[in-house]
Formats: sequence, structure tokens, C-alpha cells
Amino acid sequence: MSEAEPKVWRLAALVPVLAAAAVHGWARWCYAAAAAPSAGVALVGGAVLVLGASVLYFVCVRGTRSLFGALFLALGLLLTVTATDQAQSRAEVAPCVVREVKEQVTSSAGEGPPNSRTIYRHLLDCPGGYPDELTEERRLAAAGGEIRVAYDLRHRVSPAPEGESASWTAGLGAAVLLVLSTLVAAAGPFRDE
Repeated sequence: MSEAEPKVWRLAALVPVLAAAAVHGWARWCYAAAAAPSAGVALVGGAVLVLGASVLYFVCVRGTRSLFGALFLALGLLLTVTATDQAQSRAEVAPCVVREVKEQVTSSAGEGPPNSRTIYRHLLDCPGGYPDELTEERRLAAAGGEIRVAYDLRHRVSPAPEGESASWTAGLGAAVLLVLSTLVAAAGPFRDE
């Protein structure tokens, strides 16, 4: 083992942490900032970060395990983007008054008895006029009641009741995969001879 090898695999153990921070910052800027880049620039920038970090990791770790570590890293970074998007997509919250609740029963055809479900359309009065409707599979409030609605100012995603668009599942998945890729790199160098 040469003098440079221990430094290289130590660098590889830092790649997941640094890459996750960079990807999170990039995604947060792309999703939340008023001066966000165009969709094409956001996609290309994110792809360069994810692929660049995975290639750097693969080159630093070396050996058969580098493929698995780089795969864990890439998937963890993609889940980081997903968690950031979910956290930022409905950043605004408005207290809305329910004007009316409309019920609609739908049924589907298929094997077995027809399954029916009830959809509740809550027509809302919100400050600023948006959102004006919230559709759920359960009644959130009766007419005249108040609902706190989380929404996106740029209307990229549909509104949801406050607290129901949690990003913890994607964040947890990202953390597990990033820790796995760090552990693969931190295991130290070994020869594939």
C-alpha cells in the first residue's frame, strides 16, 4: 500500500457527507428560492452533482465494493433530492375556512365486489384566494370549520393539510444509504488480488 492510499479512502468516506450537503443545498435552491434556475439547469446541475460524487467515490474506494458503495451513494443522493423537494414543495401555510364539503362516491370495476371510496372536496376561502380547494379521502372539517393548508406558491404540487406531506421517509432512506456508503468507504483499503 502506498502512502497516498490511506488518504484516498479517507477522502472517500467524506464524499457521502459532502455530496449530500451539496445536493441538498442545490435542491433547496432549485425548489425554494425566488431566483431558482430553469428546470433544465436544475436537472443538469443535480445530475452533475450526483454522477460526479458517485464517480469520485468509485475512483477513491476502488475494488469490487466500490460499485456497491457508489450505488448506495447515488441512491442516497437521489433520496436527498426527494426529501428536500417534499420539505420545500409546500413551504407556505394558510388558515382556510371551509365554505362547503362535497362528497363523491366512486367505485371501480374488477375482480370481487366493487370497491367504493368516498372523496371529499373541501371548497375553501383562504387569504389571497389560493388554495381554493382541497381533496382528501376523509372529511377534514365541516362547513364553517378551519383547516391549515400547506401549499406551494408556484402551484407545482397540489395543496395538502399541514403536516401531512412529511419528508421523513425519504430522509430516513437517504440517511441509511449514505451511512452504508460511508461505512463501505471507511472499512479501509484492501487488495482485490
